[in-house]
Amino acid sequence: MKLLLSDRRMKWMGISGILLTAIVALATWNRWLPAAQAWAKNSIAWFQSGPPAELSADDPGHGEHPHGDSGQSHGSGQSHGSDDHASQVLRLSKTAMKNLGLGTDAVRPVERKTFRKTITVPALIVEQPGRTRLPVATPMTGVVTHVHVLQDEAVEPGDLLFEIRLTHEDLVQLQTDFLRTLGELDVEQREIERLAKATSSGAVAGRVLLEREYARDKLSVLLQAQQEALRLHGLSDKQVRGIARDRRLLQQLQLTAPAIDDHPEDELRLTAEKVRNVSDSRELRMHDSSAQAEARLLVMQELLVHKGQFVTTGKTLCVLKDYQALLIEGHAFEQDVVAIRTALNRHWNVSAVLEGSDAERQEIDELKIAFLAGEIDQEARTLHFYVHLPNEVISDRTHNGSRYVEWKYLPGQRLQLRVSVDEWPDQIVVPVEAVAREGAESFVFLKHGQHFDRTPIHEKYRDQFSVVIDRDGLLSDGDVIAWKGAHQMMMAMRNRDRPAVDAHHGHSH
Repeated sequence: MKLLLSDRRMKWMGISGILLTAIVALATWNRWLPAAQAWAKNSIAWFQSGPPAELSADDPGHGEHPHGDSGQSHGSGQSHGSDDHASQVLRLSKTAMKNLGLGTDAVRPVERKTFRKTITVPALIVEQPGRTRLPVATPMTGVVTHVHVLQDEAVEPGDLLFEIRLTHEDLVQLQTDFLRTLGELDVEQREIERLAKATSSGAVAGRVLLEREYARDKLSVLLQAQQEALRLHGLSDKQVRGIARDRRLLQQLQLTAPAIDDHPEDELRLTAEKVRNVSDSRELRMHDSSAQAEARLLVMQELLVHKGQFVTTGKTLCVLKDYQALLIEGHAFEQDVVAIRTALNRHWNVSAVLEGSDAERQEIDELKIAFLAGEIDQEARTLHFYVHLPNEVISDRTHNGSRYVEWKYLPGQRLQLRVSVDEWPDQIVVPVEAVAREGAESFVFLKHGQHFDRTPIHEKYRDQFSVVIDRDGLLSDGDVIAWKGAHQMMMAMRNRDRPAVDAHHGHSH
């Protein structure tokens, strides 16, 4: 009887314990269930360890392990065999390479060169005073009868710009007097020839012939003075001879595009006939290789007159611009003046950095400082210095017979100037886009076959554009690295190695 009661008591105690355990488990499920799930997941991962996940060009989900490495755990933080090396390897698909801009020019060997420590100053592209801006003014009073160019059209020196019918009283009077003197001189010359025959026969006294010769000499002196007066008004010797030959007044003034450094004798065209227009002169130059080689393009920046307008002497008709050679105006702070002078005296090159519309930085190398301003700007407290900037045409097209060009650099563009202040020879220099940082570590991505190895480096110096790498054996001459996109490649490795998030974490079913 006692045994029976004891068995029943033990049975009820067991049932009560089970019920109590179930109640406690249900009350504390959010504490023990995640740990149990994690234990089960780690156990399965330990038994089913496989190759590491990589960004493969052929199989993004199951990339081939480089160098025969295998046995990397997924998200457990534990390594097996050569997993430490595998974690530094990155494979990129062809699409990823294109997205990062890693073409043949962006994956290339490193090499040693002379690095110049620089300071960066703001700058602005400006015109060359006295050369870029070329006003064209009329030297005589008249009425504009024809305008041969359009706004923003490109012309070359010698192209016809304007035709003006002269009403300039001084020039008209000078030409009239010149023609009158020529006529009187012709009359005297014929009279002298007649008297010479009569004097030789004794019919006329020699004194009469002598007086006529004196009169002829006076007219010759007057004619010479009138020729000089015409030259002072801008006529060339050829034009003066043309007036004497044709015995006609020059009534039409034709203004052409001026040359920058050359001023031909017949730059001012006065004629009674129509000369070549712009298209005619261009067609003529097409057959003249020497003229084509020396041609300099000018742009009609401002057209200030119209057909039928009356213009007086000195009136500006248009403004041409020569963009072939411009200046970069740098704005150096007072503390940088000594460094600027040092770069000028040592003839060190200057680099200009121009930001593009697509965020691509364009660098212009091998520039020289031309000169420094004579005083510091009182308002901005900066010293202006100037750098020569050669320009080039990037577009040349013709529309309805008019020529239009586009220049690569234009006045008003903002950029930055990098001025050398120190020189370090025989250095490994890469752009900042080639170096990725993670905490206190710096890395470049060294190319091996079809993958990249994340390689640690020691930065000797870093500025806004370049990094000087210490030659400590980890990176050598000829090693091929990615010259851009290092930060994005580092982020790709972080995302690859990050443990997968359990969608059921913290939930019971």
